[in-house]
This record gives sequence, C-alpha cells and structure tokens, in this order.
Amino acid sequence: MTVDFISDLHLDKTRPEVNEYFIKYLLNLNKDITDLYILGDLFEYWVGDDDPMDGLDDVRSCITNLGERINIWYMHGNRDFLISKKICEILKMKLLNDPSFVTINGINILLIHGDTLCTDDTAYQKFRGMVRSKEWQNVMLAKSLQERLSIADSLRKKSIEANEGKNEDIMDVNISEVEKLIREYSPNVIIHGHTHRPNIHIHDVDTKKTFRYVLGDWYDKFFILTLKNKKFSVSKGRLK
Repeated sequence: MTVDFISDLHLDKTRPEVNEYFIKYLLNLNKDITDLYILGDLFEYWVGDDDPMDGLDDVRSCITNLGERINIWYMHGNRDFLISKKICEILKMKLLNDPSFVTINGINILLIHGDTLCTDDTAYQKFRGMVRSKEWQNVMLAKSLQERLSIADSLRKKSIEANEGKNEDIMDVNISEVEKLIREYSPNVIIHGHTHRPNIHIHDVDTKKTFRYVLGDWYDKFFILTLKNKKFSVSKGRLK
C-alpha cells in the first residue's frame, strides 16, 4: 500500500501556477497510490459551499475524478474549515476528524492539521475557538456571499499583520503539547502541516521514540510525503 500526504496548498485564483502544478500532480499520480491524505488548507479560504471559487473549476474536477479511483481523505485546516461534509462528498473526498488515528502498513499514525499544537500563540487559539464554534459559523454562513468574502479578506489581512509582530517561536508547536498527544495516542508517527516548517523530529517520550513529520506548504515549492510499505520518503522542489 502506497500513500501520499500533503497539506497547506492554499489554492487560490491569484496563484494559477500552484493550481496548475497541483492538477499536474493529480493527473500524474503514481498508479501505486491507493490513498491521498490532505491535512488541511487545500484552499486559501472557504466562506461557504455557495462560493463558485472562480479559477478553480479544473482543480475541483481533477479531485473528483481522482476520487473515483483512490481514497482521498480531507482534514479541515485553519483557512478552509467551513468546507462541509456535503462538498466533500461531491468532490469524492472523505472528511477526517482532527486528530485522526490511522494504521497504515502496520504503522500507527496520528494525523492532525497542526494548529492545535501551537498553544503558545494564545491570541490565535482564542480566535480559533471563536471561529470553530457553531454559533459563529451559523452567523457567518447566514451572511451574503459578498459579506463573507469581505470578512475572509479582512481576517487574512489581520492575520498577516498580527503574525508580523509575533515571535517566530510562538507560531511553532509547543513540545509539551506534542508529548501530551503522544502519551494519549501512543503513535509511531505524527504527521501534520500548518507551521510551514517542513522537518522530521524525533520525540523520546516514556522510553519510546515517535517520529513527527512536518509537511511543507506549496507557496513556491511543492512538498509530498510518501509512505510505501513501511518507508517514508519526501518529494519536494520548485513549482514549474
């Protein structure tokens, strides 16, 4: 069984080169791949299922066609958490909880988007709690599409401004939070995105080693983690 893991593509009509490369990736996916896990932020934003997402028709079509052949698993990110189960079904994606514990090729793997690990960023965690609440989402989705697009644009700009003034360290994971998850789930491997800091970390917790794979974003490079049999490998490079 061969599986790919990706996250943080942030697809948007303003970055057609990324959309085109992702389509190329889907169309040329290795025939051995049985499952594709997308661990959040596939889209730069998602304000509701009624958004036509101009410029992304080909992306959606390719996802749907691939979903007829392999399992595509999707987890909400911090940008596209309003994607509904209904849209996932239309796109032939299976919606994953965050976190999700899976066993692939005999390896116990904990999958998360990654933002819940960044507990030192208390301002973000407070914001996350607000926008993930049913009350906030109901109010948001009751607004007109134009209002929601305007709000999303405003929130993105505020996020960029806020992050510019933050210490880099608080926007990375809190190690104590990682260790807490390891003790709770006892995985062999943790895979997540969100931080845009691709790396492989080894955590020694209670005499057990756990590997943590951090996926990279697709802003100007691509990053794909592949599990074939029991071996992980990384494919990365400049978008062409």
